[in-house]
Amino acid sequence: MTLRASIALVLVFACGPAFASEAKTFDPSPYSQAVTDCDRRASHDDDPFKVTPGLERPQMDLPAAIRACEADLKKDPGNPRLLYLLARVLTYSGRVGEALPYIEKSASLKYPQSLFVTGYLYLDGAYQAPKDPCRAGELIRESAIYGRLAGQVGFPKYVLDGRFKGCAVKQDKEELAGFLAAAKASKPEYYVELLVDVLQKEVAAR
Repeated sequence: MTLRASIALVLVFACGPAFASEAKTFDPSPYSQAVTDCDRRASHDDDPFKVTPGLERPQMDLPAAIRACEADLKKDPGNPRLLYLLARVLTYSGRVGEALPYIEKSASLKYPQSLFVTGYLYLDGAYQAPKDPCRAGELIRESAIYGRLAGQVGFPKYVLDGRFKGCAVKQDKEELAGFLAAAKASKPEYYVELLVDVLQKEVAAR
């Protein structure tokens, strides 16, 4: 068992039965973890499954990153990390329509970063993506189930804000509390921890 998987199991049993019943772990082992030129040019620092240090958008040579990611994805077409990275640089280049099939395929493989980012794109139509809050809710919740910190914090926040009102996505109080407990247990940076504390009080008061 990998270290990530061990940590995830600890969080599953620490965060209560409602969350434990659905918490899942993404296993990267079926996919190549070799560092590619695409990784070096396009990795996101917050991606928990990155294989090289991430870059901010201003640091990236987008045309070169697109060429690198297209070339590396041709060699390894089913790798969800590379699918996400190509989608990332296409989106930053104003080509979100071309990016969506790649990130959707990555999300279908349960890559946690893609689950969250695809949901983020659909939530408000970021980067001119189609706006679909209900689809966004399903994806962001699933990213939380797969342990993505942004989803564990973001999904409860969006639920409390009423962003998924009228949607079929599950918005269970106990599950929200479980997501936030898992986020807290991961020992996030100071400001995220403060937000988690606030959200925990708001969820408990619902």
